[in-house]
Amino acid sequence: MSLLTLGAASLHAPSASAQQRLSAASPSGAYILGPSDRVRLKVYGEPDITGEYEVDANGNVSIPLAGQVKAAGMTTKQLERNITAALAKGIVRDPRVNVEMLAYRPFYILGEVKKSGEYPYRVGLTVLDAVATAGGYTYRANEGKVYLRRSGSTVEEIYPMDAPVLIYPGDNVRVPERYF
Repeated sequence: MSLLTLGAASLHAPSASAQQRLSAASPSGAYILGPSDRVRLKVYGEPDITGEYEVDANGNVSIPLAGQVKAAGMTTKQLERNITAALAKGIVRDPRVNVEMLAYRPFYILGEVKKSGEYPYRVGLTVLDAVATAGGYTYRANEGKVYLRRSGSTVEEIYPMDAPVLIYPGDNVRVPERYF
Protein backbone atom coordinates (compact mmCIF):
# COMPACT_ATOMS: atom_id res chain seq x y z
CA MET A 1 0.00 0.00 0.00
CA SER A 2 1.47 3.36 -0.95
CA LEU A 3 1.79 6.34 1.38
CA LEU A 4 -0.80 8.19 -0.67
CA THR A 5 -3.30 5.36 -0.17
CA LEU A 6 -2.53 5.22 3.57
CA GLY A 7 -3.04 8.97 3.87
CA ALA A 8 -6.36 8.81 2.04
CA ALA A 9 -7.50 5.88 4.18
CA SER A 10 -6.71 7.75 7.38
CA LEU A 11 -8.86 10.67 6.25
CA HIS A 12 -11.91 8.41 6.15
CA ALA A 13 -11.19 6.33 9.28
CA PRO A 14 -13.34 7.41 12.24
CA SER A 15 -11.41 9.09 15.02
CA ALA A 16 -11.88 8.24 18.68
CA SER A 17 -14.11 11.29 19.12
CA ALA A 18 -16.15 10.32 16.05
CA GLN A 19 -16.65 6.86 17.53
CA GLN A 20 -17.64 8.44 20.84
CA ARG A 21 -20.32 10.43 19.00
CA LEU A 22 -21.95 7.13 18.20
CA SER A 23 -22.21 6.24 21.89
CA ALA A 24 -26.00 6.19 21.70
CA ALA A 25 -25.84 3.53 19.01
CA SER A 26 -24.77 -0.10 18.97
CA PRO A 27 -22.38 -1.53 16.35
CA SER A 28 -25.44 -2.30 14.20
CA GLY A 29 -26.51 1.35 14.41
CA ALA A 30 -29.51 0.61 16.65
CA TYR A 31 -30.26 2.93 19.56
CA ILE A 32 -29.02 1.84 23.00
CA LEU A 33 -31.54 2.28 25.81
CA GLY A 34 -30.72 4.17 29.00
CA PRO A 35 -32.42 5.64 32.10
CA SER A 36 -35.40 7.93 31.38
CA ASP A 37 -36.05 6.42 27.93
CA ARG A 38 -39.70 5.47 27.40
CA VAL A 39 -40.72 2.39 25.43
CA ARG A 40 -44.04 1.02 24.24
CA LEU A 41 -44.42 -2.69 24.97
CA LYS A 42 -46.94 -4.81 23.11
CA VAL A 43 -47.54 -8.37 24.25
CA TYR A 44 -50.05 -9.90 21.86
CA GLY A 45 -53.03 -11.42 23.64
CA GLU A 46 -52.02 -9.80 26.96
CA PRO A 47 -53.66 -6.34 27.23
CA ASP A 48 -52.76 -6.04 30.94
CA ILE A 49 -49.03 -6.17 30.12
CA THR A 50 -49.19 -4.04 26.98
CA GLY A 51 -48.40 -0.40 27.72
CA GLU A 52 -45.80 2.33 28.11
CA TYR A 53 -42.80 1.81 30.37
CA GLU A 54 -39.89 4.01 31.46
CA VAL A 55 -36.38 2.77 32.05
CA ASP A 56 -35.68 3.55 35.72
CA ALA A 57 -32.50 5.00 37.22
CA ASN A 58 -31.13 1.47 37.73
CA GLY A 59 -31.62 0.67 34.03
CA ASN A 60 -34.61 -1.65 34.50
CA VAL A 61 -38.23 -1.73 33.40
CA SER A 62 -40.83 -3.23 35.70
CA ILE A 63 -43.14 -5.51 33.69
CA PRO A 64 -46.19 -7.26 35.18
CA LEU A 65 -45.66 -11.06 35.32
CA ALA A 66 -42.00 -10.59 34.30
CA GLY A 67 -40.69 -8.43 37.14
CA GLN A 68 -37.62 -6.21 36.80
CA VAL A 69 -36.05 -6.63 33.35
CA LYS A 70 -32.69 -5.03 32.53
CA ALA A 71 -33.05 -2.53 29.67
CA ALA A 72 -30.11 -0.09 29.89
CA GLY A 73 -27.31 -0.90 27.46
CA MET A 74 -29.61 -2.87 25.17
CA THR A 75 -31.36 -2.28 21.88
CA THR A 76 -35.13 -2.62 21.64
CA LYS A 77 -34.67 -6.02 19.92
CA GLN A 78 -32.49 -7.27 22.79
CA LEU A 79 -35.06 -6.01 25.30
CA GLU A 80 -37.79 -7.86 23.37
CA ARG A 81 -35.84 -11.11 23.75
CA ASN A 82 -35.27 -10.53 27.48
CA ILE A 83 -38.94 -9.75 28.13
CA THR A 84 -40.01 -12.76 26.05
CA ALA A 85 -37.72 -15.01 28.11
CA ALA A 86 -38.96 -13.52 31.42
CA LEU A 87 -42.62 -13.90 30.45
CA ALA A 88 -42.10 -17.46 29.18
CA LYS A 89 -40.88 -18.46 32.67
CA GLY A 90 -44.22 -17.34 34.12
CA ILE A 91 -47.81 -18.05 33.13
CA VAL A 92 -47.68 -16.55 29.63
CA ARG A 93 -47.44 -19.32 27.02
CA ASP A 94 -45.48 -18.50 23.87
CA PRO A 95 -45.33 -14.72 24.43
CA ARG A 96 -45.06 -12.57 21.33
CA VAL A 97 -43.43 -9.29 22.34
CA ASN A 98 -42.77 -6.06 20.48
CA VAL A 99 -40.81 -3.11 21.94
CA GLU A 100 -40.60 0.28 20.23
CA MET A 101 -39.15 3.63 21.25
CA LEU A 102 -41.71 6.06 22.54
CA ALA A 103 -39.54 8.91 23.86
CA TYR A 104 -35.79 9.39 24.15
CA ARG A 105 -34.14 10.64 27.35
CA PRO A 106 -33.63 14.43 27.37
CA PHE A 107 -30.49 16.41 26.62
CA TYR A 108 -29.25 19.24 28.81
CA ILE A 109 -27.98 22.70 27.90
CA LEU A 110 -26.45 25.29 30.19
CA GLY A 111 -24.19 28.31 30.19
CA GLU A 112 -24.74 31.39 28.11
CA VAL A 113 -28.16 30.55 26.68
CA LYS A 114 -31.39 32.29 27.58
CA LYS A 115 -33.17 29.25 29.05
CA SER A 116 -30.79 26.62 30.43
CA GLY A 117 -32.32 23.29 31.32
CA GLU A 118 -33.52 19.89 30.24
CA TYR A 119 -35.12 19.54 26.80
CA PRO A 120 -36.69 16.66 24.90
CA TYR A 121 -34.42 14.97 22.38
CA ARG A 122 -35.35 14.56 18.73
CA VAL A 123 -33.49 12.62 16.06
CA GLY A 124 -31.05 14.73 14.04
CA LEU A 125 -30.62 17.42 16.71
CA THR A 126 -27.44 19.50 16.27
CA VAL A 127 -25.64 21.80 18.72
CA LEU A 128 -27.04 24.86 16.94
CA ASP A 129 -30.57 23.39 17.17
CA ALA A 130 -30.00 22.85 20.90
CA VAL A 131 -29.01 26.50 21.38
CA ALA A 132 -32.11 27.59 19.46
CA THR A 133 -34.27 25.31 21.62
CA ALA A 134 -32.85 27.02 24.72
CA GLY A 135 -33.90 30.46 23.44
CA GLY A 136 -30.65 31.42 21.75
CA TYR A 137 -27.48 33.01 23.10
CA THR A 138 -27.20 35.59 25.86
CA TYR A 139 -25.28 38.77 25.04
CA ARG A 140 -22.21 37.35 26.89
CA ALA A 141 -22.05 34.08 24.93
CA ASN A 142 -19.00 32.93 23.05
CA GLU A 143 -20.70 32.05 19.78
CA GLY A 144 -17.60 30.44 18.32
CA LYS A 145 -17.36 27.26 20.39
CA VAL A 146 -19.32 24.88 22.54
CA TYR A 147 -18.40 22.29 25.18
CA LEU A 148 -20.07 18.90 24.82
CA ARG A 149 -20.07 16.04 27.32
CA ARG A 150 -21.54 12.85 25.95
CA SER A 151 -23.87 10.76 28.05
CA GLY A 152 -21.82 8.40 30.21
CA SER A 153 -18.59 10.36 29.72
CA THR A 154 -16.78 12.54 32.24
CA VAL A 155 -14.84 14.51 29.61
CA GLU A 156 -16.03 17.69 27.91
CA GLU A 157 -14.94 18.12 24.30
CA ILE A 158 -14.71 21.47 22.54
CA TYR A 159 -16.38 21.88 19.14
CA PRO A 160 -16.68 24.88 16.83
CA MET A 161 -20.24 26.18 16.62
CA ASP A 162 -20.20 26.19 12.83
CA ALA A 163 -19.64 22.39 12.71
CA PRO A 164 -22.80 20.26 12.35
CA VAL A 165 -22.21 18.31 15.59
CA LEU A 166 -25.04 15.93 16.48
CA ILE A 167 -26.48 15.78 19.98
CA TYR A 168 -27.59 12.45 21.46
CA PRO A 169 -29.97 11.66 24.32
CA GLY A 170 -28.44 12.41 27.71
CA ASP A 171 -25.73 14.72 26.32
CA ASN A 172 -24.74 17.93 28.16
CA VAL A 173 -24.10 21.05 26.10
CA ARG A 174 -22.38 24.07 27.65
CA VAL A 175 -22.10 27.43 25.90
CA PRO A 176 -19.13 29.35 27.38
CA GLU A 177 -18.88 33.04 28.20
CA ARG A 178 -16.76 35.33 26.03
CA TYR A 179 -14.10 37.38 27.74
CA PHE A 180 -14.39 40.69 25.90
